Amino acid sequence: MTYEDDIEARRARIISEMVEKTGITEEMIERLVRHFYGKVRQDPLIGPVFESRIADWEPHLQKMFAFWSSVVLMSGRYRGQPAQVHMPLPVEAAHFDRWLALFDESTGEVCPPEAAAVFMDRARRIAASLEMAVAVHNGEMPVKGERYHNPALFTEAKPAAQ
Repeated sequence: MTYEDDIEARRARIISEMVEKTGITEEMIERLVRHFYGKVRQDPLIGPVFESRIADWEPHLQKMFAFWSSVVLMSGRYRGQPAQVHMPLPVEAAHFDRWLALFDESTGEVCPPEAAAVFMDRARRIAASLEMAVAVHNGEMPVKGERYHNPALFTEAKPAAQ
């Protein structure tokens, strides 16, 4: 058995165990991602951030299917650098909190409890990591327990002094 064969055998075992334990399948991932992004697109806080950057949603959704498959099932389908994509976005802690709230709602509506718990565990870790990446990209280094607040989001909305 080659090293690559061994990796693929372990990956297949991990996927099988996760499916058996939680019921998570590629089909569930697709249903969840589509449901979630339906909510995102309607959301007044984070919807505009996505809408301003995504012209064609289907390729983005396909990428998110692969991302969540890799995160939850360890499928290895996703090839990308999510931190680099998120670093320049005009977002802060409130955006990540809203993303998590919508994702939590979606998992509760689409997934059985065991699957929802797995998705939310991963989502919380991802949100914390991306929030830190955005903060560092913007010259901040929040200490443990501190959240990132992007001052640029507030200076743009303030009226000019007269």
